[in-house]
Amino acid sequence: MTDEDRFLYSGPQELLPTLVAALERVVDPEVAMNIVDVGLVYGIVVNDKRIDLNVTMTSAACPVTDVIVEDIETQLDRALPPDMLIHVELVWEPPWTPERMSEKARGFMGW
Repeated sequence: MTDEDRFLYSGPQELLPTLVAALERVVDPEVAMNIVDVGLVYGIVVNDKRIDLNVTMTSAACPVTDVIVEDIETQLDRALPPDMLIHVELVWEPPWTPERMSEKARGFMGW
């Protein structure tokens, strides 16, 4: 998976680098890598003053789901204008697989 297709994005292109930088500051503590490289971000839609973000976890039994979702909200809140509404949706379809990981993440994991 290349950097260009790590996740689906619909919104102003000038906002995308800010969003990616914020999400790269969110670390999955179980694997010690950011959620973008791990492939947990499935899609972002920005409409007017609202951002909808679909994310998943590597497993439905992930014990740090709440921590990750809270960190996503915190990082986006810091990076975006104060009037932007942030909605994070946890999704399970399609299920996460290691193929979603970036080359950097695979190298880090030794895959």
